Amino acid sequence: MNGKAARGRFIASFLAPAFALYGIFVLWPLVQAFQISLYQWRGTSDVVRWRGLENYRELATDKVVAEAVGNNLYMLGVGGLLIFALALLFSHAVLANSRLSRAFESIALFPQVASTVVVALLWQFMFHPQFGPIPLLQKSMGLGEFESGWLATPSVALPAVTVAFVWFATGFYILLFTAGLRQIPGEVNEAATLDGCQGWRRFASVTWPLLWSIRRTAVTYLVITVMNTFALVYLMTKGAPDRRTEVMLTYLYELAFTNSEWGSASALAVVNFLLVMALAFGVRLLFRRDPTAART
Repeated sequence: MNGKAARGRFIASFLAPAFALYGIFVLWPLVQAFQISLYQWRGTSDVVRWRGLENYRELATDKVVAEAVGNNLYMLGVGGLLIFALALLFSHAVLANSRLSRAFESIALFPQVASTVVVALLWQFMFHPQFGPIPLLQKSMGLGEFESGWLATPSVALPAVTVAFVWFATGFYILLFTAGLRQIPGEVNEAATLDGCQGWRRFASVTWPLLWSIRRTAVTYLVITVMNTFALVYLMTKGAPDRRTEVMLTYLYELAFTNSEWGSASALAVVNFLLVMALAFGVRLLFRRDPTAART
């Protein structure tokens, strides 16, 4: 009994610092954000007025919030599908384990090691209406041109930002899916080959189900990343034009630092947190059962 108690104290002594740091830097700021969301406060003023849930009621009828949530979900849906498709395609290419595939793997990782500022500036140049390669290619192919440029045209600004996000994020998922593919036992692939299972049928029946745990991790991480997207969008467009690229965190930044409405900004932060948690919980439900597990 004394041995178990000593072991418990030993484990607790290692876990206590981690729990303390988590409580100070994660849980306590969340509690503070919820507390501030119940007040009207300008951030630097000593005047604090109780509003209760009024900040949340205003957000519920705020058209900009609805636009921002829709843009986040667009980037999650469209951008997520593109990221997964490209990552799965390129991860199979990386598996070749040749000099060319290793070089490609390094190139694919470049956006991950580049600063977000650099990525934003790069894609601003790519879409520049006068010098950008994409508008010049569009014009040379006789597809017309956007007078104000891609990032200033409401109908294509969000897809343009989504393309930049996909380019920026795909490298991580290539590594993730490559690691998953390498974990598939060689005898499984050999058995599939002997059974005549090749191409798309082999991918759908063997490879895709065996990537179950990788898919769960990838989708969860993608949800968190997209719903917390800020720097890339803010640096490229600041939510313009006409709020067409506004996301939740760029609007939160505007409420807090431009309008000095810290109560409303904190309320939006709480809403964003709850939305991310709800989506992550939905992912857990979607992947609650491993299709490769033995059925009893």
